[in-house]
Amino acid sequence: MSNQFLDLIQNRRTIYAIGRDVKQTPEQLTDLIQTAIKQSPSSFNSQSSRAVILFDAHHEKFWEMVKEKLQEYAKDEAGAAKTNARIDSFKAGFATVLFFEDLDVVKSLQAQFPSYADNFPIWAEHSTAIAQFATWTALTADGLGASLQHYNPIVDEQVHAAWDIPSTWKLRAQLVFGSVEAPAGEKTYMDDTVRFKVFQ
Repeated sequence: MSNQFLDLIQNRRTIYAIGRDVKQTPEQLTDLIQTAIKQSPSSFNSQSSRAVILFDAHHEKFWEMVKEKLQEYAKDEAGAAKTNARIDSFKAGFATVLFFEDLDVVKSLQAQFPSYADNFPIWAEHSTAIAQFATWTALTADGLGASLQHYNPIVDEQVHAAWDIPSTWKLRAQLVFGSVEAPAGEKTYMDDTVRFKVFQ
């Protein structure tokens, strides 16, 4: 069965070898990212997802910030060198999207609907995950490679200060993207019988 959407998500893979040979302008990419996030569903249409899109020097600044912070956790020179190489591979990309959830939105919904209060933080995590997936897939459809990283919360304080981020925005993930310089490796799947039950 042919399905264009399934084709797109099958092509969406983690691409670590990324570069800056990108034909799209920052303005075009900003529009793509904003549209993907705006069209992503959220509980009660809360639209709690937020994003900060970093190009050029801002993109490089973020990954230098991460690299510097990670040095505090390095146990030896070899470990530090390996970490630096990994971060430099992200820095070699074209741009980074920082995904946040606005906790003020979550708290407001908890106050409005107390019977669901415990669920709203969980549903906010669903919302950001969908927004991340939608953005990643949209970038893939545009011929770009990306990988989703999670260097929060170790850089949260620096990020909020560097880009004047509202204190209620909680950093959840970082999607770094650029031109595909090397394809993803082969992906393996567990047997369907382990993951699915079908009754008909």
